[in-house]
Amino acid sequence: MTITVRPASAVEDVRTLVGPKSPTATVCWCLSHRVPAKLDKELRGPARGAYVAELCRREPAPGVLAYEGDEPVGWAAVAPRSESAYARSRTIPHLDDLPVWSLWCVRVRPGHRKQGISHALIAGAVDFARVHGAPAVEAYPVDNGDARVDVTMAYVGMRRNFERAGFVHAADTTSVLAGHPRVLMRFDLR
Repeated sequence: MTITVRPASAVEDVRTLVGPKSPTATVCWCLSHRVPAKLDKELRGPARGAYVAELCRREPAPGVLAYEGDEPVGWAAVAPRSESAYARSRTIPHLDDLPVWSLWCVRVRPGHRKQGISHALIAGAVDFARVHGAPAVEAYPVDNGDARVDVTMAYVGMRRNFERAGFVHAADTTSVLAGHPRVLMRFDLR
């Protein structure tokens, strides 16, 4: 199996990974950490997909997609922290004034999990941020040790996966997800 990672500029492929089954449904579309809370609540049903379609037409794209051949099998949201909800977070600390990028969502389609796709997505997101001038990439995964994490809440990733990708623990946070503390991990690109 060969996995390639490309910028998420194909909205239909993004829809496959994070969009709803019904076009009128109001689901995340990976917007809840990208836009301010007020806008997140205002974007309902098809408006969410239209917003993401606009993001996919911009440069840089809103993240990266993993493909097995031509089939989209994974998604990672990565963007400048200043353009995400993490810029205003009270639970995830700011370490310094570097214009870091945030990697906050890693999603692999059912039927494709446990094949290394999340590792390819993390590496691809770091490369994408590097190409766009990021001095560092941060992630905010759960520190779950050996405990299981519900697949619905595993989108933030797990500490050990980011450690394998070369990220280092940079700070503890006061954020908790699915009963597990989250940590701030950083990959320095300087």
